[in-house]
Amino acid sequence: MQTAQRIIKKYRQKRVIVCVMVALLTLILTLGIRFISQRNLNQERIQAFATHSVTALDKILLPLQNGRDELQSLVGVPCSEAHLMLRKRAATLQTVRSITLVKEGILYCSSIFGDRNVQIRLTQPALPSSQPQLILSTDQSLLKGSPILIQWYPVSDAGEDGVMQVVNIDLITKMMLEPQSPLITDVSLKVGDKFLRDGQSVTDTLNVPEDTMILRQTSAHFPFTILVSGPGASELALKNLPSELPLAVLISLLLGYIAWLATASRMSFTWEINLGLAAREFELFCQPLLNARTQKCVGVEILLRWNNPRQGWISPDVFIPLAEEHNLIVPLTRYVMTETVRQIGYFPANKGFHIGINVAASHFRNGTLLRDLNRYWFSAHPKQQLIVELTERDALLDGDYRLVRELHRKEVKLAIDDFGTGNSSLSWLEKLRPDVLKIDKSFTMALGTDAVNSTVTDIIIALGQRLNIELVAEGVETQEQARYLRHHGVNTLQGFLYARPMPLKDFPKWLAESSPPPAQRNKPILRIMPLR
Repeated sequence: MQTAQRIIKKYRQKRVIVCVMVALLTLILTLGIRFISQRNLNQERIQAFATHSVTALDKILLPLQNGRDELQSLVGVPCSEAHLMLRKRAATLQTVRSITLVKEGILYCSSIFGDRNVQIRLTQPALPSSQPQLILSTDQSLLKGSPILIQWYPVSDAGEDGVMQVVNIDLITKMMLEPQSPLITDVSLKVGDKFLRDGQSVTDTLNVPEDTMILRQTSAHFPFTILVSGPGASELALKNLPSELPLAVLISLLLGYIAWLATASRMSFTWEINLGLAAREFELFCQPLLNARTQKCVGVEILLRWNNPRQGWISPDVFIPLAEEHNLIVPLTRYVMTETVRQIGYFPANKGFHIGINVAASHFRNGTLLRDLNRYWFSAHPKQQLIVELTERDALLDGDYRLVRELHRKEVKLAIDDFGTGNSSLSWLEKLRPDVLKIDKSFTMALGTDAVNSTVTDIIIALGQRLNIELVAEGVETQEQARYLRHHGVNTLQGFLYARPMPLKDFPKWLAESSPPPAQRNKPILRIMPLR
């Protein structure tokens, strides 16, 4: 049998699990989002660096390309006439180390040295060429051993004549090829099969591990490529992730707390009761009441049972007090009224047969009970006598007694359930004027065994007879108890001696046979659902 503590503990555990899962998921998502964001930012920075390097070199080479027609027209012109023009051109471009004119493979005029007579192949083996060339090489004339970038523009079809512009690449490598740790650890310029790194000479090979190569950016205007190496955007983002942990933990704790607040109603026993009402998981049982002398059934008490598919059978001793505590007892009572009227055909249709429905004191507030009876009971015009059984857990307020008088006017009997265990007093009985007192089973079971409770039972019986109130004894289980009660004037008996609680559909069969329902229907109910 489920207890209130166990059920509430289960719901609390579920809430904790849900909130922990929300917090963990938030932590993972936050760290994941921060990782992806940082990785993308790193990737953007790497791409921007490479693009900037390519653009910077393009800006150096494009002016040289744009002025080539003017320089090509000087090829073949005597150096004495062309020298001044070459010097002016070199001074204007600033990034150019020298401009030379080549005729029939002979470098005959230089912006720096003037007249010359040097085979170009001796200084640059790749020249002359019939095609425009961009060559990464080493200076062999002015600053020997320093890296240079050569632009070659042929004039003749054979390629023996042309213009060679030497760019002082060593001066601009700081701007283009300087790494940006830790994101970028190495930057190289690749032209043809030659490589240049910051602070180093031109090489034929690039001594950088392949697994560190993260980006290659090629110029759209000239045949060169910027090679960027480093640990990678993802690796750096992963290394940076621990610094994001405090914020992620704070956000996850906040959302976990919000989840705790949000699940307060949805993951609670009150939510379970509402769900049970909506899904019609509650079932009506009834327990017959017999005339003590004729042994004939004169009525039934309607009992509510709950077969919860998520928790199993839940005793009324568990869910009824919780429903009263969380203001759900009125919806449960309405459900009982509706279902009783819907299944009213199982009971004898005569005024002498009464049907008892348990009602909490809170249902009397502001005339709510009368409105509900008009809507659910009187509108169906049942022939059976209705008895409203009021438990003593909560006393009625003074204003509720007007409703009691109205119920009497409508011929509804009022019974005090579990009398002797709650808030009863003589003045309360006087104001309420109940029609029936139901002696609690604890007093009935004490007959013949407990002198104190047995005396209290006698007092209750005497009180009922003095006030002319009908008496009903609950919990009658032995013939000795039945004889004692009958001998002392208790006319109606209820208990396992006559019948156990049964589903409403089994009542006609019991009534016809004057015997309890089959044992297999009652055993699980007795094991997990004691009477209220």
